[in-house]
Amino acid sequence: MRLPTAFALALLLFVPAVATAVDLKPVTVARGLQHPWGMAFLPDGRMLVTERPGRMRIVERDGSLGAPLAGLPPVAAAGQGGLLDVALDPRFADNRLVYWSYSEPAADGNANGTAVARGRLDGQRLADVQVIFRQQPKVASNHHFGSRLVFARDGRLFVTLGDRYSQRDRAQTLDNHYGKIVRIRPDGSVPPDNPFVKRAGALPEIHSYGHRNVQGAALHPATGQLWTHEHGPQGGDEVNLERAGANYGWPVITFGREYGTGSKIGEGTERADVTPPLWQWTPSIAPSGMAFCTSNRYAGWQGSLFVGSLKFRLLARLELDGDTIVREERLLTDLGERVRDVRQGPDGLLYLLTDETDGRLLRLAPTG
Repeated sequence: MRLPTAFALALLLFVPAVATAVDLKPVTVARGLQHPWGMAFLPDGRMLVTERPGRMRIVERDGSLGAPLAGLPPVAAAGQGGLLDVALDPRFADNRLVYWSYSEPAADGNANGTAVARGRLDGQRLADVQVIFRQQPKVASNHHFGSRLVFARDGRLFVTLGDRYSQRDRAQTLDNHYGKIVRIRPDGSVPPDNPFVKRAGALPEIHSYGHRNVQGAALHPATGQLWTHEHGPQGGDEVNLERAGANYGWPVITFGREYGTGSKIGEGTERADVTPPLWQWTPSIAPSGMAFCTSNRYAGWQGSLFVGSLKFRLLARLELDGDTIVREERLLTDLGERVRDVRQGPDGLLYLLTDETDGRLLRLAPTG
């Protein structure tokens, strides 16, 4: 049974963070990355890392950076836009396919939108590149691209999309891709069981709507359900359990406040037809990146959800009881760098990307 929103919020404000049982040492794996955004682990122990200005590199096992991979399409690198997330095809060992999200410029250069492309990794280049999804319509904005890529267990691809900031009211309508999470096949086609396939006037790729700017997404290791988080304005950052056809409220239902004035946005913080968040941060932490810990490399942390913070330059650990988030612990509070992405590696350890001009790839080594 879900607690009434006001009572639940009060609990969130007064549940204390538990003392960590794990001491962490951030170990630099690679540095010299310019605003890195996403990463993916290759089967041979190397990694792919994207840099927002428009480069994708291979990080070798010794931490050295390869030259930028050839073959990427043009990227509109400005503001929050650029080359963003990266993911491997579930059958990468057989087909070598890599997927990436990016801000794609319009032909006339006056607008842009989030796009997803895929290509075959062939040495130091991406071959046979195809754009499989384009956010519609494009708009002149350098904000809120969303862009996390997650393959579901059935092989479908989830793509998170921002409201582009200037188009926030359209997050509530289904004739556009603003403020949506879409679900597509690996070739970009639409699965026939998407929730709005048969609704007149709705774009069939849409899986859920009413989002602001989703920059964290991961599958729950036990249920396979997609969990996401999104930025709120001056409060109201949310962790959500994403469901087919659900409305997550933005900008009608939100804990956030208008920039500058702090005034109320929309109708309030809850409504019967809007799916409430599992957790919300006020003030905002500016969340980015998300990963579940499934390994036993960190004592007591198996099953926890980890979220990076751009604003406070830390890593948040969320302790779960089923689908309920019961408390938060803030880690690496002295890191001093914006945390852009969080992933669990094949070795069971957590890896971070720091969003800096001299960004780093970090491995979190337990020391206690």
